[in-house]
Amino acid sequence: MKQAVHQTHLQNLPLIARGKVRDIYQIDEHHLLFVTTDRISAFDVIMPNPVPGKGEILTRISNFWFNKSAALIPNHLSELPLADVLSATDYPQLKNRCVVVKKLRPLPVEAIVRGYIIGSGWKDYQVTGTICGLALPQGLKLAEQLPQPIFTPSSKAAVGDHDINISFDDTVKLIGKELAEQVREVSIALYKMAAEYALERGIIIADTKFEFGLDENDQLVLADEVLTPDSSRFWPLDQYRIGENPVSFDKQFIRDYLETLDWNKKAPGPDIPAEIIRKTQQKYQEAYDILTHG
Repeated sequence: MKQAVHQTHLQNLPLIARGKVRDIYQIDEHHLLFVTTDRISAFDVIMPNPVPGKGEILTRISNFWFNKSAALIPNHLSELPLADVLSATDYPQLKNRCVVVKKLRPLPVEAIVRGYIIGSGWKDYQVTGTICGLALPQGLKLAEQLPQPIFTPSSKAAVGDHDINISFDDTVKLIGKELAEQVREVSIALYKMAAEYALERGIIIADTKFEFGLDENDQLVLADEVLTPDSSRFWPLDQYRIGENPVSFDKQFIRDYLETLDWNKKAPGPDIPAEIIRKTQQKYQEAYDILTHG
């Protein structure tokens, strides 16, 4: 198994942020360097044990979808060569987990699209019959496909805090009606495109999260990561059963393990056994192989 990269320390660029997974460096006033580490978070807590190679897999999957979605919306990838940005020392080690991106003004909402009812959406539905204020048909079962994909945004939280589901009206208040409608429309279009593609290869994309920013011309741009096992629920079609908690290609595997522990879901996270880490890495790799080679 590869040596894990838990944190990066580049000598030639200033660090401006460490997210749950990404280290972000300033290149110049128009460009940033995103380094996807092998950190893994669950319940908004960064775990102490990284998943070796995960950052490279996430970078490859995102780049695959950025390329596939380019006709639907521009993305944040820059044409500035990575070799011109990383030092000769860092380039060989980090080249497969880095992208040079255009600096954007990030929108203060996360664009979540759900095609199936699971997770926090299922919990909300059981209590209210709705998700984010959207009324749904009665009698839906756990993991059932929704009649149509729904847009259920959330507010962005600081690292370590929980994102909060918000209504579409709240989104309008945050970013304006026209932009909110554009984000909703393109998010659902992206989800439908990806879900159809993945289903042909035996993967159900149950839900996913997109992030957007505005460029210098106030044009909407797809940013961060796209349709990865970190930002989506991927289920193997051949093991999917309505009414059951599905087997998953994503970090749900680690979440399920953590649910068996006496842990309050606050930092610091507990140590993850090596076998759970190894199986998680296998799931990420398998998702990448199926999506990009199928």
